[in-house]
Amino acid sequence: MAEKDAAAGGAEAPGGAAKPRDPRAERLAAQLRANLKRRKEQAKARSASEDEPG
Repeated sequence: MAEKDAAAGGAEAPGGAAKPRDPRAERLAAQLRANLKRRKEQAKARSASEDEPG
């Protein structure tokens, strides 16, 4: 069970997410950050267009 916890990020740093140890994890983390940024921008654009009259 300890292996599962470690793989799921059980040993996280106090300030945030666990630091990726391998290149694949680093790539995945970068893709997740880019995806989150893109989705936030899309949500802002959606809410801005809903706020416009007409």
